[in-house]
Amino acid sequence: MGDLSRLSGNSFLIIGRAGMDLYPDPPGTKTEEATTFFSCLGGSSANIGVALTKHGGKAALVTRVSDDSIGRFAINQLDHYGIDRTHVKFEGGEARNSLAIVETRIEDHQSVIYRNGAADFMMQIEDFVGVTYADYSALITTGTVFAAEPSRGAALHALSHAKKAGLPIIFDVDYRPYSWASAQDAADTYSHVASMCDVIIGNDVEFGFMAGDYDQGLDKARSLVADGADIVVYKMGEKGAITITPEGEFRTGIYPVEALKPTGAGDSFMGGFISSLANGHAIRDAVLRGSACASMVVSRVGCAPAMPTTDELEDFLANHSGPIEI
Repeated sequence: MGDLSRLSGNSFLIIGRAGMDLYPDPPGTKTEEATTFFSCLGGSSANIGVALTKHGGKAALVTRVSDDSIGRFAINQLDHYGIDRTHVKFEGGEARNSLAIVETRIEDHQSVIYRNGAADFMMQIEDFVGVTYADYSALITTGTVFAAEPSRGAALHALSHAKKAGLPIIFDVDYRPYSWASAQDAADTYSHVASMCDVIIGNDVEFGFMAGDYDQGLDKARSLVADGADIVVYKMGEKGAITITPEGEFRTGIYPVEALKPTGAGDSFMGGFISSLANGHAIRDAVLRGSACASMVVSRVGCAPAMPTTDELEDFLANHSGPIEI
């Protein structure tokens, strides 16, 4: 497996989508009643990249975006956040960028995501030509990239080359049912990908889905460590998380906040958690810092622009009463 000590290099190769998010404005507005929208960078992989750069790390993205104004918006946003887009390619024809319309509200929240003919699913093996894996500290992938060809084959190709280069592979399960041809294909593919990875992060529903039984999700998470993974984080929403390593497991709680929306927490957790590991924090502390980042994002408008900096995180931790005891 990969050497987790490499994370200290704080430079990450990320595979997955970059898109546009639209938020009805002002916050609290229902989409069907909105006349004004706030736009920002979207897509889980791009958002993770933003989180890492805001914590002082470096991030390079591999994906495809549509060769139109929405794709160019995503490119401009990647530049704005300092994400290396050397390996981001334009896809022409009828391919379209991922677009999400997301409400800043908890009650009766609606997120509408457009993924028809998604440009990022057209990512090819050739898009990784020129990637020098040894230059990075780890490879991060989200599960959505495996939902369709040729993206699936390209991503598996990249994971294989990253493993040969000794990179730790970090997997955000990120299960989106609407992207898959069948649930069985998704479960089988995720289990195969997880077996190649060193750090696996998902929620209880996602691990239960991988296990084929929602009551067996925790057992599935534990089995991945038994089979060679270094860290598995089994997230349970308001009930906190169980982190499993070869040395044992521990539970942590969440940081209560007044949430504005339910979205963005997972991407923020990933960025805060991995950045904390890269900066030398112990695993438990890194999980708690990731949890704090998740709480901060759901209490702010947007996703990418809501990602906290390290200074903001430290201020939050210094002034918050602390996580709920589990």
